[in-house]
Amino acid sequence: MEALYTASATVRGGRDGSFETSDGVLRHDLSTPKELGGAGGNATNPEQLFAAGYGACYESALANIARKEGVKLSDVEVTSNVMIGKDPKDDGFQLAVRLDVKIPGVDRAQAEDLAKKAHDFCPYSKATRGNIPVELNVV
Repeated sequence: MEALYTASATVRGGRDGSFETSDGVLRHDLSTPKELGGAGGNATNPEQLFAAGYGACYESALANIARKEGVKLSDVEVTSNVMIGKDPKDDGFQLAVRLDVKIPGVDRAQAEDLAKKAHDFCPYSKATRGNIPVELNVV
């Protein structure tokens, strides 16, 4: 693959540290969620960041597929749910994702078809395919 863009972020302190992107646009503290034994609080965590990135990428893929198929979309909403839980294989952790996709003004069959095609096309979906469970939920 020839890289067209590279995003870089430097993390210091792991899940309870902070990060900054190379362009300085994003700077944020990180905190382990209470559910994982951390302090929680007014900081973000890797799962929230992954959810935001995946949701944005997937919705753009959906818009691209709809445009190619001549389907006009409006007020689309994607809620990306990133779950983390124990991995029984190694007592570590594993991720799973559920994408809740709202496509108003399109019948259910067409919405499901567009959602599936977007999942096939989205770079985040390609990266996770075969690695973690990803559920598409057209709502």
